[in-house]
Amino acid sequence: MNILITLTYYRPHYSGLTIYAERLAMALARRGHHVAVLTSQFSPRLPRLERLDRVTVVRMPPLMRVSKGLIMPGMPFAAWRLARWADVINLHMPQLDAAYIAWIGRLLRKPVVLTYQCDLRLPRGLIHAIANQVSHVANHIAAWGSQAIVSITRDYAEHSPYLRRYLNKVRAFDPPIQLAHASDADVQAFRQKYAVRPEQRIIGMAARLATEKGVEFLVQALPEILKAFPTARVLFVGPYQNVVGEEKYARRILPLLRGLEDHWTFLGIVPDVEMTAFFKTCEVLVLPSLNSTEAYGLVQAEAITCGTPVVASDLPGVRVPVTETGMGRVVPVGDSEAIARAVIEILSAPERFRRDPADFQRRTSPDTLAARYEDLFEELLSKNG
Repeated sequence: MNILITLTYYRPHYSGLTIYAERLAMALARRGHHVAVLTSQFSPRLPRLERLDRVTVVRMPPLMRVSKGLIMPGMPFAAWRLARWADVINLHMPQLDAAYIAWIGRLLRKPVVLTYQCDLRLPRGLIHAIANQVSHVANHIAAWGSQAIVSITRDYAEHSPYLRRYLNKVRAFDPPIQLAHASDADVQAFRQKYAVRPEQRIIGMAARLATEKGVEFLVQALPEILKAFPTARVLFVGPYQNVVGEEKYARRILPLLRGLEDHWTFLGIVPDVEMTAFFKTCEVLVLPSLNSTEAYGLVQAEAITCGTPVVASDLPGVRVPVTETGMGRVVPVGDSEAIARAVIEILSAPERFRRDPADFQRRTSPDTLAARYEDLFEELLSKNG
């Protein structure tokens, strides 16, 4: 079938939302479907039209930016053209354009499926407040125009102010987890590249340096961890410089790391094989997210598939991988002391948190997710006649 996927940011932008959409698009294409992704040309260096891993990517140039949203005058016209081509439309939200694209699909009698990744929580400020309200209105309009809404967990859907209004439409699908193979030699090369010494106890964090990620609480927990494990060291993977909309947050965080330089290393975005090697090198991954902008945390699921335990915030959806697998600890939101206690507990007795992740790996494979979307698409197509 012809499948149109739309979202504001696609690769090479780095976020859980874009990773989910990319893995789903590629898995559907591998299964023989024709997949087009309609997104923004958020950088002028990106091509307007590109073929990536059997997926056609169409990018619309933005006229202006409002908070993290983009205003793209050409988007409605491209959406109309591609919606006529498509058999089904899959909108990944939050996305300002989702409202009218959903109703374009409705007008053309095409099934519309929303994939709701997370609630939008922007920093304080007039522009952010306006963007928040516009996004909320757009989300509800899109929901009215859709036939089904996919959420990563039922736990998140039942606690989301948005999703719990549409629970009759919600389907809970496990997210797509896909890691490159990393051999023992690759892990050793990773350790050498980043000067990981044998005596160091490695704590991982993988995220953007962004307000909702709660980075400061791991920073605040580190002195207490160092009392128990003086050789502890945090490896932080992900964008940490010039993150869109997070410049002020970075200026607030970086001074907190003074004096901890030997115990905290920013690696930036790493290649896929190094990402797997990172998870295998870490003895524990910390996910200290603060609010419902985090709906699951793909990185913690990736760590679990590598056998690495996790310390995660007690947030709807975010707590699910740890509670389902028993591989880690769930801690109160924004509690640096609880983070320190949980990390110390895991580093003291890592064997207590090791499980066979095989079943979790099968459930969360991109092909499993693509098959579930296929079934949903076919169900909605049959209802549409």
